[in-house]
Amino acid sequence: MKIEITDSAKDWFENEVGLEKGNGVRFMGKVYGKTEVHEGFSVGMEVTQPVDVLVKTTVNGVTYFIDKNDEWFFNGYDLQVSFDKKRDEPIYHFNKN
Repeated sequence: MKIEITDSAKDWFENEVGLEKGNGVRFMGKVYGKTEVHEGFSVGMEVTQPVDVLVKTTVNGVTYFIDKNDEWFFNGYDLQVSFDKKRDEPIYHFNKN
């Protein structure tokens, strides 16, 4: 399992969320919505510091991570976070690993 943050997603997080070096972003499963592989759940995110990390990647000093409590949601997949210019929001892709 791994997390990939595209350059356009990194730029969005830094500019729109105001992230700076030393910040952390947690990705998690949340009720309602859907993903490419989940029905009734979507990807949520929050700015917080890593505590019980399952997987992480650091880009430009910001740690993007998945907590061990969310393994059920991401198990068997790599997460790619990119950016949709038309919608002006991140997009989450699940790739089998």
